[in-house]
Amino acid sequence: MARTLQKLSDTRAKSDSLKVGRHSDGGGLYLNVSPSGSKSWLFMWVKKGKRREMGFGAYPGITLASARKKAIEYRAAVAEGRDPIAEKAKEAEPTFGECSDKFLASMEASWRNDKHRSQWRMTLTEYCSIIRAKPVSEIDTDDVLEILQPIWNSKAETASRLRGRIERVLDYAKAKGWRIGENPALWRGHLKNVLPARQKLSRGHHAAMPYVEVPAFLKRLRSAEAMAARALEFLILTAARSGEVYGAEWSEFDLDKGVWIIPAERMKAAAEHRVPLSNSALATVKSLQESRVSKKYVFPGQRTDCPLSSSAMEMLMRRMKVDYTVHGFRSAFRDWAGDETGFPREIAEAALAHRIGDATERAYRRADAVERRRKLMTAWAEFLNKRGVAH
Repeated sequence: MARTLQKLSDTRAKSDSLKVGRHSDGGGLYLNVSPSGSKSWLFMWVKKGKRREMGFGAYPGITLASARKKAIEYRAAVAEGRDPIAEKAKEAEPTFGECSDKFLASMEASWRNDKHRSQWRMTLTEYCSIIRAKPVSEIDTDDVLEILQPIWNSKAETASRLRGRIERVLDYAKAKGWRIGENPALWRGHLKNVLPARQKLSRGHHAAMPYVEVPAFLKRLRSAEAMAARALEFLILTAARSGEVYGAEWSEFDLDKGVWIIPAERMKAAAEHRVPLSNSALATVKSLQESRVSKKYVFPGQRTDCPLSSSAMEMLMRRMKVDYTVHGFRSAFRDWAGDETGFPREIAEAALAHRIGDATERAYRRADAVERRRKLMTAWAEFLNKRGVAH
């Protein structure tokens, strides 16, 4: 039996003199030699009078000994009436992050709107950072609530959409065989009993701190040593969105030129955005670079290979007993620019990454917008430092 099952040897398998074609090791295992001389493994069996075959890797990447072990598993599967091809095709269980990426890849072709595609990816990446490394079968109601509760009242529309997107990803996981049981992000009959209904949530604009109060708040903020404090300080100085700051990567910064280049896939409008950094914003980033703890993220969380939690800045403001939203600092900046400066409206809107005018008009403005915005952001930093602590 040993000779029947082990016809090949390492010496023969390695030999360049093997002819093109299949060379049997016995028991359905074959070493296939292609016309180019490359070698790969095949397993063959007969089912209902029909021959079936499957490839499972190249030689010598998969050694003869490893191929024989796999062949033993495949023969056992065939003997039990199972299909080795189907079992090989069944993917290993992914993490929530991997599952959401697979779901997006399967759906994005049907989404013609680039903004819609970008928003799905941003919310499932930034807001779900705390569960992306967790096996998708282990995601439970507590995980979903940990993501939703911090923003359920302050960002009602975003939270509602995020819940629906998490539900879709987990439904996808169930359809792929990676989960069983009830979807923990389901609203009706489940989260509806825990979270307040949409019609009871706050409406209207994000609660914004009046801009005259921001310098004093920034002074308090700079006395805090938490990473969330540095992220919020940088957000205020740049008037950026929280998701853009949480996901900021070192590779996006040109510190010599004082520019932060946010790639299109991380922007709400799905277009690259260049943020000119004031001296204060630049100093904030450089101070973090000096004590850099993450190779990738400027504002890392407790795990340095992950960004801060998507609720970190909001939780910090709660601890500071500030009843305004993080997003509201963008409104404060815009109000200040309109009330206290003579900068054109389109420059202030461009600083907020708002799309103004048609494509031709935007292209015409693009050439000098960065440097004109640098003057605006420098003036904003000077205003903030009046009663704050200047860098």
